[in-house]
Amino acid sequence: MSDPIAVLRELWIVWLTLLFLGIVAWTFWPSRKEKLERHGRIPFENED
Repeated sequence: MSDPIAVLRELWIVWLTLLFLGIVAWTFWPSRKEKLERHGRIPFENED
C-alpha cells in the first residue's frame, strides 16, 4: 500500500496547479480584457 502522506502530497501539488491555472484563465478571459487594460493604464493616468 502507498504511504498516505505521499498520496496527500501528490494531491496537494495537483490541487495547487489546478488553482493556479484557474486563476490565470480567469484573469486573461476575453470578456475581462477591457477591465484588465483599464487597470494597466492606472500608473500612466494624471493625478491632477
